[in-house]
Amino acid sequence: MERERVVVTGLLVLLLLLWLGFAVHRSPQFPGSLLGTLLGIAGALLMVLPSLVYAAVKRLPSLKRRVNDRMPLRSLLTWHVWGGILGAVLAILHSAHRFESTLSVALAGVMLIVIFSGYVGRHFLGKVSLELREKQALLEQLMNAYNAFAGEIASRPQQAATVVTTQSPWSRMRRRVGLSRSAPDSKTNTAAERAAELAESIADLEYGIQTDELMKRRFKTWLILHIVTAAAFYALLALHIWASLYFGLRWLA
Repeated sequence: MERERVVVTGLLVLLLLLWLGFAVHRSPQFPGSLLGTLLGIAGALLMVLPSLVYAAVKRLPSLKRRVNDRMPLRSLLTWHVWGGILGAVLAILHSAHRFESTLSVALAGVMLIVIFSGYVGRHFLGKVSLELREKQALLEQLMNAYNAFAGEIASRPQQAATVVTTQSPWSRMRRRVGLSRSAPDSKTNTAAERAAELAESIADLEYGIQTDELMKRRFKTWLILHIVTAAAFYALLALHIWASLYFGLRWLA
């Protein structure tokens, strides 16, 4: 996952540099040449086909059950990401920085928004989701440990109460950071102190989980933006292909 993030980030930087190249380079004849046409077709196929396959498998339960046996949804998402960004690179090469019409400018701009919003949704949202799962697993472990200590404390309630009343919050804090050299007097005291420390850790972890869940909901706004801009991109791409065929055939006639 980390290697994929590095490579995709490098391709995004390359895509941005290629797009900014219109300031120093323009070739009006290249998009209509054989090589330019092949680059455009390849770029369109890479951007459209993996996206449509991934969306269909994700949204259609019956298709998802059949496809998951051969290729998991995560693999389809990877193909969708790689196809989108490589297709965008080929599309910029196909354009040869010939952004002369409103349609070409709009198509290039919306394409970049789709790519970058997809990058945010893929990597940042994925990172938050991974951290959230790890924290939830750690929370379950801490809860199990806390319940074990709580059961031990329940067998000796008087000694446990002594620990709670005789130790100040400042003493517990010093013990947690390692500044206090005093050792617990009994096994029960150790259990009570550990239970108190676990309770504080559980509270901190629950707060972190709530924060990650909030961030995950906020990042889902990027997913909505990605879907809306992708639909607009498909519409502009279809119009671009129609215009190329229409005016190209008229020129041949």
